[in-house]
Amino acid sequence: MKIKLYGATWCQDCRRSKQYLDDKGIDYEYINLENSPDAVNEVLNINNGMQSIPTILFPNGIVLVEPSNEELQKAIDANKDFIIFRKTKN
Repeated sequence: MKIKLYGATWCQDCRRSKQYLDDKGIDYEYINLENSPDAVNEVLNINNGMQSIPTILFPNGIVLVEPSNEELQKAIDANKDFIIFRKTKN
C-alpha cells in the first residue's frame, strides 16, 4: 500500500507535507478533496466527522492529521520497510 495524503491546494499544511515527502523522494498518492466528494467522505470517516487536512495514511496503519515535519519523519521511520521511493535519474 502506498502512503495516501488527503489534502487541498489552499491548505498550507498540505503543501508543506507534500513538499516534505517530495524532498525525501517518497512515492505517495495525493488525493485532492477539492476534486472528489468521495475523498471528503473518506476523510470525514477517518477523522470522526472532522474534515481535517492533511490526513495522511501510512501502510502500517498510522494515521496522521495535520502533522509536523517531525511527526511525519517518525511515521516514515516506522514504515521504512513499506515505503516506496521514487526512482531518480542518473
